[in-house]
Amino acid sequence: MKTFIRVVELWVPDRTRMRLEFGGGLYGDEGLSAFRSVSETLRFGYDEGLPGKAWASGHPVILTKFANSYFKRTDQALAAGLTCGVAVPVFAGEFLQAVMVLFCGDDEAHVGAIELWHNDADISHEMGLVDGYYGTADMFEFNSRHTRFPRGFGLPGRTWKAGMPLIIKDLHDARSFLRWEDAAKVGINLGVGVPYRTGTNQTFVLTFLSAQATPIARRFEIWVPNEARSALIFRAGDCSAQTDLAALYATKSIAKGEGSIGGAWATGMPALNEDLAHDGSIAGAEARAAGFRRMVALPVIGSTALDAMLVWYL
Repeated sequence: MKTFIRVVELWVPDRTRMRLEFGGGLYGDEGLSAFRSVSETLRFGYDEGLPGKAWASGHPVILTKFANSYFKRTDQALAAGLTCGVAVPVFAGEFLQAVMVLFCGDDEAHVGAIELWHNDADISHEMGLVDGYYGTADMFEFNSRHTRFPRGFGLPGRTWKAGMPLIIKDLHDARSFLRWEDAAKVGINLGVGVPYRTGTNQTFVLTFLSAQATPIARRFEIWVPNEARSALIFRAGDCSAQTDLAALYATKSIAKGEGSIGGAWATGMPALNEDLAHDGSIAGAEARAAGFRRMVALPVIGSTALDAMLVWYL
């Protein structure tokens, strides 16, 4: 089964903290080795290339066409079948921790979407689309570009109101997902929303819309600190294997520094794990048991501390 996201890269400040260097990556298949080799040699300055652009803008950036843009690896990306990039900067206050870059591929059966929504409180009380990548879902894309969401409505508006990552399942039946009819027509059945606040009156929401044939990821989990902030506890999730994650993790927790998820909490850095055999947490053990090999952990950091950890498995 192909996933909608084909590549995940991490770009981290170098010793001078003036440039970003390659900090690891997950590459789905052997056809991406040449792309990886080029990536490992690169450095990006502030506002340079896709990682540097996200650093400078202070919010996620989506690039749906590489040709004739500021993107630095166009030839290699196109040769590898990569057609879209999304860069998500992770800040602790005003200081950059890392930039996570997600790449999507393109083929005839590629259905799903990654969207970036934005509200400027000084201008509007609604959230509009900055840009999105939709694979082959052309009609869904057209309608999304002409839809706006008030706070609390639809996946972008609900994520905005919650200020926390959200998972909405069975979108074809979910009246809370305002585009459910369009989603049902193209097979999109799962939505994940990630809030992104900047220091100003700007709010961004990143949405992942997943189809059964080409899921964004094979499993999503949201972990949050417990009341004492002594451990992370499971809040929500979805698994392509129909595993009841809430029952699985009902009495379980992840300590700070434990496995990739606890490590991402301890450092405030996103984590990529290419081989879950080396992850000692309960999440790593259960993922291995389900046949998943690779993990991505993205910390969602509020004004002063971790709000949640969004985790997905490839």
